[in-house]
Amino acid sequence: MKYCSLCGSPVEMRIPPDDNRTRHVCTNCGEIHYQNPKLIVGALPEWQDKILLCRRAIEPRHGLWTLPAGFMENGETIAEAATRETLEEANARIAIGDLYSIYSLPYINQVHVLFRAKLLALDFWPGPESLEVKLFTEAEIPWNEIAFRPVRFSIEHYFAERNLGKFSFHVGELAAPALCL
Repeated sequence: MKYCSLCGSPVEMRIPPDDNRTRHVCTNCGEIHYQNPKLIVGALPEWQDKILLCRRAIEPRHGLWTLPAGFMENGETIAEAATRETLEEANARIAIGDLYSIYSLPYINQVHVLFRAKLLALDFWPGPESLEVKLFTEAEIPWNEIAFRPVRFSIEHYFAERNLGKFSFHVGELAAPALCL
């Protein structure tokens, strides 16, 4: 950031009074421009013994499988974001269930939030960001083609807990992978 979005004056990096982090601060009007993590919100849609996955038609991780999820928009709740993303990516209608997992990825300034959800009908098809959408049983999951670690961990927990008949809430913090792509 080079210029203030309020007045157009240059910004400089400094620690504002009563703060503990370096921020972009306008040299003219004093506006502090906070940069905060992005929320990635989605759903783990269930249908009988299967879950719905989307094969990505966009980068990052084009061609790999993921749960329907994406960036939360201003003015919506996390449940609304998960419902919207599922509709956008899979044209699938869901009923939001329990909050299931939250993973912090500080190395890319993201927080991934996933809900369990019930798929309401089988009339789904790929949206513009998906090459393919499909229901998978546990045995059919393409484990080596899962796009994102928070999705993989959530799916692993889901099937382990479903087999036990009891679900719990998962919170994790993920460090950068050894080889970031």
